[in-house]
Amino acid sequence: MSSILRKNELEQLAELPVVKNLRVGIVVADWNHDITWSLAESAVTTLKQYGCAEADIKLSHVPGTVELTYAARTMAMQGVDAVIIIGCVIRGDTPHFDYVCQSVTQGCTLLNAEGDTPIIFCVLTVENEQQALDRAGGVVGDKGIEAAMAAVTMAANRRSRP
Repeated sequence: MSSILRKNELEQLAELPVVKNLRVGIVVADWNHDITWSLAESAVTTLKQYGCAEADIKLSHVPGTVELTYAARTMAMQGVDAVIIIGCVIRGDTPHFDYVCQSVTQGCTLLNAEGDTPIIFCVLTVENEQQALDRAGGVVGDKGIEAAMAAVTMAANRRSRP
């Protein structure tokens, strides 16, 4: 990863709001697990660095990206402050890519519009595996870290509401 990106991530991490007793759910698609598990590990590490206790991070695995929204809704009902959904969809030769991407995007949007728990979208939708690797700790940064930072920010936002 470039030092500029890492510096920006660290600066953003230092600026995160303080959320005591933060509870975060992470739902990870096992399809393309070399990418998704790396993103999940980065998210967990970031949450711990921020002060989230390991016992307050609930991790759940689902087979693929389409299943993320169902599991996120279930996780949100368990009293967490935010849920991060992690997946990776790599374009292939069929329109399946479009259907999966549309499904998970609309599902996440619906959960955020109708629910009370922020659902953080950490689903890579890429043309090839190299683009995914670049976003999972490579030259473009680490979307797992960014998702954890978004979860902390949105949990603080949720708790600040009257």
